Amino acid sequence: MKISYNWLKQFIKTDWKSGEISSLLTDLGLEVEGVDAYQSVKGGLEGIVVGHVLTCIQHPNADKLSLTTVDLGDGNPPVQIVCGAPNVAAGQKVAVATIGTTLYDKEGAAFQIKKGKIRGEESHGMLCAEDELGLGGSHEGIIVLSPDLKPGTLVAKIYNIENDEVFEIGLTPNRADAMSHWGVARDLKAGLTQRNVHTELITPSVSSFRVDKRTLKIDVNIQDSKLVPRYCGVTISGVSIKPSPEWLQNRLKAIGLTPKNNIVDVTNYVLHELGQPLHAFDAAKIKGNKISVKTLPAGTKFTTLDDVERILHEDDLMICHEEGPMAIAGVFGGKNSAVNENTSTIFLESAYFNPVCIRKTAKRQGLSTDASFRFERGIDPSITEYALKRAANLIKELAGGEITSDIVDLYPKKIEDFSVFLNFKNVTKIIGQEISKEVIKNILASLEIKITSISDAGLGLLIPTYRVDVQREIDVIEDILRVYGYNNVKFTQKLNASISNSSRTEDHKVQDIIANQLVSLGFNEMMANSLTTPDYIKLSEQLREEFNVIMLNPLSNDLSAMRQSLLFSALEAISFNINRRNADLRLFEFGKSYHKLPSGYEENKHLTLTVTGDKMPENWTATAKPSDFFLFKGYVNSILSRLGISASQIATPTSDVFAEGIALVLGNETIVEFGTIKKSILKHFSIKQEVLFADFNWGAILKVISNKTKFVEIPKYPEVRRDLALLVDENISFESIYNLAKQTDKGLLKEISLFDVYQGDKLPEGKKSYAVSFAIQDSTKTLTDAQIEKLMSKLIQNFESQLGAQLR
Repeated sequence: MKISYNWLKQFIKTDWKSGEISSLLTDLGLEVEGVDAYQSVKGGLEGIVVGHVLTCIQHPNADKLSLTTVDLGDGNPPVQIVCGAPNVAAGQKVAVATIGTTLYDKEGAAFQIKKGKIRGEESHGMLCAEDELGLGGSHEGIIVLSPDLKPGTLVAKIYNIENDEVFEIGLTPNRADAMSHWGVARDLKAGLTQRNVHTELITPSVSSFRVDKRTLKIDVNIQDSKLVPRYCGVTISGVSIKPSPEWLQNRLKAIGLTPKNNIVDVTNYVLHELGQPLHAFDAAKIKGNKISVKTLPAGTKFTTLDDVERILHEDDLMICHEEGPMAIAGVFGGKNSAVNENTSTIFLESAYFNPVCIRKTAKRQGLSTDASFRFERGIDPSITEYALKRAANLIKELAGGEITSDIVDLYPKKIEDFSVFLNFKNVTKIIGQEISKEVIKNILASLEIKITSISDAGLGLLIPTYRVDVQREIDVIEDILRVYGYNNVKFTQKLNASISNSSRTEDHKVQDIIANQLVSLGFNEMMANSLTTPDYIKLSEQLREEFNVIMLNPLSNDLSAMRQSLLFSALEAISFNINRRNADLRLFEFGKSYHKLPSGYEENKHLTLTVTGDKMPENWTATAKPSDFFLFKGYVNSILSRLGISASQIATPTSDVFAEGIALVLGNETIVEFGTIKKSILKHFSIKQEVLFADFNWGAILKVISNKTKFVEIPKYPEVRRDLALLVDENISFESIYNLAKQTDKGLLKEISLFDVYQGDKLPEGKKSYAVSFAIQDSTKTLTDAQIEKLMSKLIQNFESQLGAQLR
């Protein structure tokens, strides 16, 4: 949410700098994520001065260019400037961009004015048109200024250039009361008061509001007062639709809004000023001069302001005239009743709609507007009429016209302030520090929370209607603490802690061990949202639509389902990084997958590894080498080794996301599946490089790891290495050789390694050569040649008889 500092100071007078205000707002719970400078004219017209055109003649080498001499009023001789504007003439006072001035084109790109030659003639600056300075859209000719101006006068002093600072506030969903400049000013006043800076909260006056005539009455009917607790409206006739004045446009532009016209701009202005959404209807398009706020049959078609035809749900609340709908209540207006340049009469609506109803409608229709953002979180029902009067006064001021009806105010059951009892002991218990009763009372008063009763035990309170997040005693205590200041709560010198006897195999401990190991291997931990798009199930046949856990109240369509696989979160992260020129990645994530099975809901914890790009950057001593399957397999095995899991069998992965891959199985449980991801899946994420992915079944791992530590004495006797070059059929894997060697001898044979593989025209067709090394050792004595030869002979015999191997 963007808050203009200039706008904020219309509510509360303060000379604090923006940095101090940012710090205070953050302490109050309105976290300021950044402060951006705003200028109504980009660059602030810096370097633009008034110039006096002394002479103007035809350029000798161009028919459409003029050669001028201009006095810049800087005490130096006049400069020569080439100009292409048709309206330039001697004697004019003009806006001149001097050498070194930075200007901005229509796309916002900066360019600097430099000394140069145009068709052979020197030019020392530029005579500027409106659009070149950002003062308008005209490019028909240069700006001709008042002849009374002195050369050298800064043009910025002539035009009302507004400089502002805009706070970007990361507003939490519960703080609906702070979704406006008035709301932020209320909190700011409370914070300043706590810091002994006393100032008044200035609210816009509506005392000048009055009905001019009663010539255009619009009747309003509410179908269900539970959905529409309060509805106000008034007609204004004789308005003139035109651009808003500069001050209003600057306010809206500062917070990122694009001005439309004076009527729409006023409704947007009051929304961001007071937090009350408004909507203006073209009154001439309200058939029968009657408005009904109701639901319509499911399937009804309605075209909104964005020219999109939408299919209504039976629970969507609509603003209707006698012949059909005009707007989706609290969400979006309709095309058929919008204010346009021909509008002369309007019906101005100000209402309080049921937050749940608006939230569901906005989600169903896939719409998120400034109005729905506020309605669905809960606005203040007590300012509905006040905001209407405020907007009506502004419209009369900016668009003319007259108020031509009494205000319609349908409010059958007033929403009362909420009662809460605050216990002083609970305040001390929760905060951990005693705050004096007078300080508590002062804080509550600054927050406009009324004290109805006082006793030794506590206070009876009335919470104002705009504080929809304060409904319990604990909410009041939180409010007291944030205004009192978290930093003012003292720390004790004593730390209390309880010691528990826990197993080394507890989830978080094992997770920390593996996380540290992966970080030491160059991995970065990622954390992805468990909410994702349900469309990802289309990328794998094993992910089924009926297994999706769908959110009842999703934030958006892209975050409407719990993920069934962690793969797609990793691919999103990779795609994001590659698009920012960070293509060499090693990522890991501890997370859960979620499934809705016939037997009930199920969630499973996983550890995933994702590797892509080069394993080490290119440098002067080595060329870049891409990460490959065998390096990745080493990462996987290192994790299993660290966990003490070694007796695993190789199998084909069950997941269909792998182009090539293997699974490691222990007993009946698959411990991990890993391999290269299919190109068809990578294409969906616009990834063009190979991605290696491993999915560890963390639940199965926790079942098989041991709490015991094994110690092995370091051997005293030397190790012997023997190598064999084996010619085998091309379908024989090294795993077969490894397993057969292990079966042959489990005592002396300590390590088996493959150090070379060869296939080529020097070997018989269908054959390949494995170069295998064997480490042999006896921990009790030095081996003799006879013992070594006996073992090697036995290995060769088994390789020949069971695998058909031949020695090379």
